[in-house]
Amino acid sequence: MNENKDRLFISSGRRYGIQGVRCLLLILMVATVSGCMYPSQGNDDPKIAYRESVNRIQSAVEAFQKDQGILPMINADMDTPKYEKFRVDLPKLKQQGYLDEIPGTAFESGGSAYFLIQNEETAPTVKVMDLQTVQKVNDVQRMVNQYKSVHNGKLPAGEELYTGLYAVDMKQAAQAGAPEVTLNSVYSGQELPFIMDSEGNVYVDYAFDIMQAVEKSDRSPVEGDDVREYLLEHSYFVPVKSVSYTWQNNAPVAQVEP
Repeated sequence: MNENKDRLFISSGRRYGIQGVRCLLLILMVATVSGCMYPSQGNDDPKIAYRESVNRIQSAVEAFQKDQGILPMINADMDTPKYEKFRVDLPKLKQQGYLDEIPGTAFESGGSAYFLIQNEETAPTVKVMDLQTVQKVNDVQRMVNQYKSVHNGKLPAGEELYTGLYAVDMKQAAQAGAPEVTLNSVYSGQELPFIMDSEGNVYVDYAFDIMQAVEKSDRSPVEGDDVREYLLEHSYFVPVKSVSYTWQNNAPVAQVEP
């Protein structure tokens, strides 16, 4: 191999001179460096990308509020769930010069996240709503609705995990050879179950993640409080498509939505 390279360079030197050999060396170096770059680019950590996006948007939101006295958010109606409302108006921030560009992680730029403003009245904080989680829940919801329509209103219900909330039996719901839907948590990476109420409304069961978050926290839950808030302490993500959870007998317990 080395002999072949030597012959190549000697031959090239005779044919093109020293400058030609230098050009060939430069081309080989660029090709080698470029080849080494692609794997690292393909392995970018999405958590780092979200962190950078949140930091940029948070700074833009704060500057906008300071200048204009209002928050750059898209208002939602009263029926919008807590962890789906108050989307950041990214196009407005870009148009008015608070963002040089909309982050690639954002849905508006082809990404898989909405950016929301939480604690809008006291300490506006930018968080991430994962649209892949939303899509998975919507997929299961369609499966449940279809099952319900062909089984005279019966639900593909498994074990009653909480009062009035049941595990979705995916083997029943995934009819006619349709693949079962699985969901890995944005918090822990663990596979999380889907649950549904007696009407067939589908949610994600975040109990495992909440338990982990409580164990990592330096404060203890108060019975009656919605302990989903613990998920936001050390994460950029909101628990989208969830019901509320109260703390009972040292564990998070899902509550049926009123």
